[in-house]
Amino acid sequence: MDAAANTMRAAVLGGPRGTRVERVARPEPGPGAVRVKMEGCGLCGSNLPVWEGRDWFRYPLSPGAPGHEGWGVVDALGPGVSGLKPGDRVATLSSAALAEYEVVDAASAVVLPRALDGKPFPGEPLGCAMNIFRRADIQPGQTVAILGIGFLGAVVTRLATNAGARVIAITRRPWALELARGYGAAECIPMDDHHRIVERVKDLTHGTFCDRVIEVVGEQWPLDLAGELTRERGRLIIAGYHQDGPRQVNMQLWNWRGLDVINAHERDPRVYVEGIRLAVDAVASGRLDPFPLFTHTYGMEDLDQAFHAMRTRPDGFLKALVTV
Repeated sequence: MDAAANTMRAAVLGGPRGTRVERVARPEPGPGAVRVKMEGCGLCGSNLPVWEGRDWFRYPLSPGAPGHEGWGVVDALGPGVSGLKPGDRVATLSSAALAEYEVVDAASAVVLPRALDGKPFPGEPLGCAMNIFRRADIQPGQTVAILGIGFLGAVVTRLATNAGARVIAITRRPWALELARGYGAAECIPMDDHHRIVERVKDLTHGTFCDRVIEVVGEQWPLDLAGELTRERGRLIIAGYHQDGPRQVNMQLWNWRGLDVINAHERDPRVYVEGIRLAVDAVASGRLDPFPLFTHTYGMEDLDQAFHAMRTRPDGFLKALVTV
């Protein structure tokens, strides 16, 4: 047998800002697992620190890591797998999808319907958006502020608008304000001056502020701002990934207003997979169109370039996909 048939190409992060493509052993699925021939993988903001380098990371990473937004076609089944078959196109919940093949738990592979044939589908971030929306418990007629309009903020804007909420989008990048408007935001405010934003939202809500505030930036100032924009007995949802150190909060304000504070980050794989299933249904039915948000595409050989774009966020950048 040709030895090359038992190997594959995979991205390897050998050190800070240093990716390379290597040929490594092709994995074999064990009991309850499937092997997926990957089509592509999205890049997540949570991937950025490991590419930039932090003292607590150890290199090199395993081949294919830290890719966790993959999709592809089932290639082989391990013992005991039912409900999936070779040829099924799936979105996966995994950790090493920056490779030609990956083995995943069969329960973490969600079949994509024919309506999505030929379309990229990074299921994990779309499922994340669905779970944030579910945790927010948005109801018709509510006013919802969303701080940070990137990929995730734009998707949640559309979901909240579809639910009958009035969305106030707040973001730094001027072109992203237009994006938010296109995804249904009723009001768009530049994220520039703290007190001006507070006064503007106060005026828009006749002094009551917002029923729901979703913070998607992951920085101290937007978190401070989010608390001030949440009404008494409102719900503050933290969806931003706060990965650069501890945060301080204005507990006096949070106490006084009686806020419900929700950490919308999930860790239960079953909840993640359910979010992916909901996203598949929303996209296949036409209720959600994420495809304009996939703004940049790279090959595995260009992974450093992709990470650099995610770090610098040039105008028009929202979500990078890596083709395999």
